[in-house]
Amino acid sequence: MTMIVVNTETIPGYEILEVKGLVQGNTIRAKHLGRDITASLKNLVGGELTQYTELLTESRRQAVDRMIQQAQELGANAVVNVRFTTSSIAAGAAELYAYGTAVTIGLSSTEPSGGASSAPASAPPPPPSVS
Repeated sequence: MTMIVVNTETIPGYEILEVKGLVQGNTIRAKHLGRDITASLKNLVGGELTQYTELLTESRRQAVDRMIQQAQELGANAVVNVRFTTSSIAAGAAELYAYGTAVTIGLSSTEPSGGASSAPASAPPPPPSVS
């Protein structure tokens, strides 16, 4: 099932029909000795630490996937107001935490002010179905 995930409180073209509650996902990752050695060398010459960039990208994806799983279990078809935070867990380990509000959305039934002439060129797609 497709899930709309946004960092805003609302989704243009949709209305929130029901608030399901807080959903969250996290992952804890430890440093890798090989990456630390590479990072130390990179610090000498400058440049992006691509191994850490990839690690953070994968960590964010995993935390969001876990948050979406929780939202689906609640019967939501969207998560709004998504935020990320990190914290140090132990020497060499850090947590990436994603959280938001699981909601059920539907197409907005209100017409934009000013009549049909001010309507957007294309309507938003229908909300994801809740299975």
